[in-house]
Amino acid sequence: MTRRELDAGGVTEPSLRAAYAECRRLNALHGRSYFLATRLLPVERRSAVHALYGFARRADDIVDVLADDAAGSGGPAPAPGDRDRLLRRLEGDLAHALRTGEGHDPVVRAVADTAGRYGIEHTLFADFLASMRSDLRVTDYPAYADLRSYMHGSAAVIGLQMLPVLGTVGARAEAAPYAADLGVAFQLTNFLRDVGEDLDRGRVYLPADLLAAHGVDRPLLEWSRRTGRADPRIRSALVAAEALTRGVYRAAEPGIALLDPRTRPCIRAAFTLYGGILDAIADQGYAVLHRRAVVSRGRRAATAAAGVGRVVAARLRARTGPRAPEPGAVETPLRKGPVS
Repeated sequence: MTRRELDAGGVTEPSLRAAYAECRRLNALHGRSYFLATRLLPVERRSAVHALYGFARRADDIVDVLADDAAGSGGPAPAPGDRDRLLRRLEGDLAHALRTGEGHDPVVRAVADTAGRYGIEHTLFADFLASMRSDLRVTDYPAYADLRSYMHGSAAVIGLQMLPVLGTVGARAEAAPYAADLGVAFQLTNFLRDVGEDLDRGRVYLPADLLAAHGVDRPLLEWSRRTGRADPRIRSALVAAEALTRGVYRAAEPGIALLDPRTRPCIRAAFTLYGGILDAIADQGYAVLHRRAVVSRGRRAATAAAGVGRVVAARLRARTGPRAPEPGAVETPLRKGPVS
């Protein structure tokens, strides 16, 4: 399947094919929902999405996974300064690859090739890496506005990087705010799911003002994580965080109808799968400090099957002319600007 994707994408040079194959491996290994949704893309666009995922994963590995691995082995965690140097080395390698097409890291070479093929703005990668570096020193966010500023680089730019690969039915600028919002919605979902794990790393991504409105602070979260005991105040705060996240999903959803009909099934599937994480969190009583909420295999399979149906319908429409909107598509007037 890797060979078919690379052939369809026009990637012919052997070392570059190997670089893209490594990105696909990372996506399949670490991004279950994301990888499943990617399978619904036109085959010629999948490698580009794998490359974007692989680069984001590489940066995340530097920020968190190195420290997690050290903690698991009982060794000392890499100092923030060491991880900052690794991030800056990654940034320098990317800058070189964007200029020359050559990179020391195969993931960097693949993402630079993708950026060139699809005209992805280089500043989006700089903004992403700036947010990754902030994770080395920022451990909480006083208000949602502060978190949104961070998420511009950590999440919104991911949606904006994806947009040229996905394609749009009109001007890309019209779809951009929705793409940014969808990236934010996905990350807010991850923050809610990973409250406990992030707390172990010393970080609280849920805004302090949202928590305080329900009588929650970091010491209470740490107590719950340490003891395994629930607290109604924490549950109330998590319910509010879920409501906030669902509001961003609602703001992002109209943008799906602005995408190329052939890529809508992929994004619709991702939208459904990530929304399913919120459902799982609620079904498990908001116990995110004590266990990780996951979407069941059955639900993932059902979402994939529905996505395949949309892919087939999109191909038929492309051959025979316009039809009624695809199932799940939302046709609404454009909303100006991102939600804040």
